[in-house]
Amino acid sequence: MRTRELRFGLYADDEGLAWVDRLVDDAVGPRCARIVGRTVADTMPEGELTTADMYDFLAEQWAVENPGRPPGARRPVELRVRLTCSLRTWRSIRGTVLRTLCPEGSAPHACRVPWMAR
Repeated sequence: MRTRELRFGLYADDEGLAWVDRLVDDAVGPRCARIVGRTVADTMPEGELTTADMYDFLAEQWAVENPGRPPGARRPVELRVRLTCSLRTWRSIRGTVLRTLCPEGSAPHACRVPWMAR
């Protein structure tokens, strides 16, 4: 087993971020994996794009899907979760989180929390 990382760009407030955190916890729970670290990044390392620049399209997506509704406390962030698990288990966990983030699949819909997986 190795340490692997899940990375999600989100346009979320604290409640939305907590929801995505729970999705990850629920996906990891029944599998042979262990969460060894979790980081919410509002900024990127020096020399890289800022988180706001990197995920600005998520704010645009939210505005299109919620016309006239103010964003409130939503902001672009990157959730990074480090796991100790096999590659197969990592893929399974990632797939579960993605399907739960977007249960409608490719059908037109508005995301509860606009997101991007990296």
